[in-house]
Amino acid sequence: MHELSIAQEIINILETNVPTESYRQVSKVKVKIGKFSNILSDSLQFCFEVVINNSKFSNTKLEIETVPLIIECSDCRSKIEIEPPVFICSNCGSSNINLITGNEMSIDLIEIND
Repeated sequence: MHELSIAQEIINILETNVPTESYRQVSKVKVKIGKFSNILSDSLQFCFEVVINNSKFSNTKLEIETVPLIIECSDCRSKIEIEPPVFICSNCGSSNINLITGNEMSIDLIEIND
């Protein structure tokens, strides 16, 4: 369950980027998780709640946005959303594709209340 280490790393990022006097005012952290990133959103949410519970950021909520798996076909230049395990262009049937989105995990927003 690597979601636990990801949840802990989110806390580490907060500690590094939020001024100490604002720790208790962090109300939300929004993360973007690619559909093909092998991160389970429900597990990450659970692990975050466990890790955050007795921390300096106990009032912080985690919001997860799922990023679709989008490919670009090198043959017909179409950009389309696909569902694994089918990695072919639905327009021309080519497997000559490049992954555009869907493999990422990033912090998109840290919301601090005044």
